[in-house]
Amino acid sequence: MDPLVLVLIVAGAASAFCWITSLITNETSWVDRLWSIVPVVYVWIFAIAALIAREDATRLVVMAVLVTAWGARLTYNFARKGGYTGMEDYRWAILRGRMTRWQFQIFNLLFIVLYQNALLLLISLPAYIAWQHPTAFNGWDAAFAVLFAAFLVGETVADQQQWWFHQAKKAAGGTLEPGFLTSGLFAYSRHPNFFFEQAQWWAFYAIGAVALVADGGSWLNWTIVGAALLTLLFIGSTIFTESITASKYPAYAEYQRTTSMLVPLPHRRRTKAPETA
Repeated sequence: MDPLVLVLIVAGAASAFCWITSLITNETSWVDRLWSIVPVVYVWIFAIAALIAREDATRLVVMAVLVTAWGARLTYNFARKGGYTGMEDYRWAILRGRMTRWQFQIFNLLFIVLYQNALLLLISLPAYIAWQHPTAFNGWDAAFAVLFAAFLVGETVADQQQWWFHQAKKAAGGTLEPGFLTSGLFAYSRHPNFFFEQAQWWAFYAIGAVALVADGGSWLNWTIVGAALLTLLFIGSTIFTESITASKYPAYAEYQRTTSMLVPLPHRRRTKAPETA
């Protein structure tokens, strides 16, 4: 059986699970709880199919190991923030308050459940390209694998810095000026963890493309849709998140002006305070 069929069955089951549980529990973070798990399952399905069908499955095993490391790190970070204890993403509560009940349920089904589960499937499908084109593991594979690992380290550092900040903020009674993190990696990007998360999946896409190029194909193939849609999702989500943060912290506008939103870049000059007579 084509492993893609099995992957589609698992994706359908995951979507149904998220939809049904959101109705039963009246909270919508079930996709968040599966976010770091189902891509690992999908890629390992392709890797195991390759191991069964052929002698050399090096590329797919490397891809599966990388995604497993990504999933383990993200699962740990999500768990320590209480993600598996019934905590709902605060942004969904805000959106629920802006919509009628039936409007939010349509949004829940179409975007939270179906779109996000489809996205988790799409970002995994460079592994399908690698399964279709069983060429030998080469230097390009190794380079993009190292790049994926470097982005993984970057995201780990960013999340740890954010964790320390919020722990310090909690210890200070919930207030720690200016109210948000501006040091470490956050001095160069307002959301370095978001940047590194997206970058990993672009590197993952590149590994799948290597298999196709080695088989006479192009660097550009249809699975780029996954990484591209993930980037669009992060941009939209970041803009919405920042609108909430800016409404809470007056100093955030200056932070936005001086610091790149996603890509880590040198700090821009701060606005000079007006001179007083």
